[in-house]
Amino acid sequence: MKTLVTYTFEIISYCMLSQKLYSILNIIYTNRRLNVHCITSKLFYLKYNNFNNFCLRKMSCGLDKLNTKKNPKEISDNEWKNVLSPDEYHVTRESGTEPKFSGEYDKFFKPGKYTCKCCGIDLFLSENKFDSGCGWPAFDKSVGEDLNIIRLEDTSYGRIRTEVRCKNCNAHLGHVFDDGPKNTTGERYCINSVSINFESKESE
Repeated sequence: MKTLVTYTFEIISYCMLSQKLYSILNIIYTNRRLNVHCITSKLFYLKYNNFNNFCLRKMSCGLDKLNTKKNPKEISDNEWKNVLSPDEYHVTRESGTEPKFSGEYDKFFKPGKYTCKCCGIDLFLSENKFDSGCGWPAFDKSVGEDLNIIRLEDTSYGRIRTEVRCKNCNAHLGHVFDDGPKNTTGERYCINSVSINFESKESE
């Protein structure tokens, strides 16, 4: 049976140094009707599954949605609320924690990089991700040895832990512990999935 496809398609491409502008496919599937609207933006890619199944992996960060030249640390709480989901806002701006084993990237091991959900800066590489069994995405090191991450003492809940935040926008990412792989760094960055985006090597 034919699938009805209505689409609006616009392609804009340019290259300036290493920057790329990618097309977003916003896909709405209802029964046998497929509406495809192509809008131009960066950090989105389309993945095709099982011949007739489309899956959109959203790669935009909060800063992209705000379309502002402000210093990320100067963006107000209300502005962040307008571009982040309730869960994303709670974790990144209120230092919350997503439920154990609930995160999108807990058992996710495709090649690529992980960026800040709020500002889009590079944080982790897939080659440093491992399955710790803790219930959250785990990495044994960050990009550039904490190039874009700050560590802070966290004494909440009567414990002393080391919190990790995005150096660029101060988003809460998670915590780092000293029980990581002994054959590498010995550290385990325990990161909330809602604090990060994944960018596949296939989209580069």
